[in-house]
Amino acid sequence: MDLKENDLFYKCYAFTRADEVKEMGLYPYFRPIEDNEGPVVQIEGRKIIMAGSNNYLGLTAHPKVKEAAINAINKYGTGCSGSRYLTGTLDLHIELEKRLAKFMGYEACLLFSTGFQTNLGVIATLVQKGDYVISDKENHASIITGCLLAKGAYAEFLRYKHGDFEDLEKVLSQLPEDSGKLVVTDGVFSVTGEIVNLPELLDVVKKYNARILVDDAHAVGVIGPGGKGTAHYWGRIEDVDLTMGTFSKTFASLGGFVCGPERVINYLKHHSPAIIFSASPTPASCAAALAALDILEQEPELVQKLRRNSDKMRKGFKELGFKIVENESAIVPVIIGDVELSFIFWRKLFDNGVFVNAFIPPGVPPNMSMMRTSYMATHEDEHLDKILEVFAKVGKELGLI
Repeated sequence: MDLKENDLFYKCYAFTRADEVKEMGLYPYFRPIEDNEGPVVQIEGRKIIMAGSNNYLGLTAHPKVKEAAINAINKYGTGCSGSRYLTGTLDLHIELEKRLAKFMGYEACLLFSTGFQTNLGVIATLVQKGDYVISDKENHASIITGCLLAKGAYAEFLRYKHGDFEDLEKVLSQLPEDSGKLVVTDGVFSVTGEIVNLPELLDVVKKYNARILVDDAHAVGVIGPGGKGTAHYWGRIEDVDLTMGTFSKTFASLGGFVCGPERVINYLKHHSPAIIFSASPTPASCAAALAALDILEQEPELVQKLRRNSDKMRKGFKELGFKIVENESAIVPVIIGDVELSFIFWRKLFDNGVFVNAFIPPGVPPNMSMMRTSYMATHEDEHLDKILEVFAKVGKELGLI
């Protein structure tokens, strides 16, 4: 198709990078999973060890979680057919909100239909004209999108250098003292797995009378006593105004939530377009998340098993000679560097029975392309040893170790 450069679709037809990588047989994305047992999946008819999932406690295949989802469908049907604001609220939603608020250590909780939508619905509703939202530069895309949405409503959107709280102080010190200010950060950064230094961040936030929202999508069920997340990990729950999370990881489902003071949650419930104009989480999603929360509360040793598995892999990769990003989460990034080499590395891992996520720019900085590996409590030593064995084999073949 012959399109002019000012045609809206020109960029779509000009984008051929994905096609080129597919032709080389190195395309690592949108691979359909045919069967999922947790640590092992079936792709293209082969059993593959999964080392790229965010199914941190391995609960998507848990019999109690699956049974709860099936029972909810039998009782409520497959959907709610309306927003929470109107006809879409079930007793399941209320129960899950109460349970999560208690688990997370807050007065109240509000459910959203996805984790991405949660950040949009919270940030753009709270931060309005004349207010400021300040974000770590490496925050998740959902946070950035929420900030841009607030900016579109005439709020001010500012960023500070990743993990640099002196830079954050420079930003905050220049803002009007009487303005509304929301600082937003990932608790566990989704690409690198780094845990935010919450005490240092809070020192600055409190000094300038700002509020703070912590995104715990990759932290709940992973860090902190009983898997309660970043604020509990640092022992600072009383100082964190809002914590959001998602059901698509630890809670083996789909949806999102935010916890905070009852008056704030009540305001969001009655003002957030993401709640008022969006269909509510399905019965099966809520029931699965409730069952996963039951398991997390009853079997906190799963969090310890996850930590043991992640620590084993950090130690193993370093002993092999790989460069990793150091952290204490369930995400263990192995640095490859070059984009083309990363695609080749990914393909060789896949051919040898291991699935990981290939992260390349702009998702990561230049020359920081990586194999982002992540672990589950249900990985056994046989799975982890095989992953290390395959990484060693491919690393030597490609001259990385």
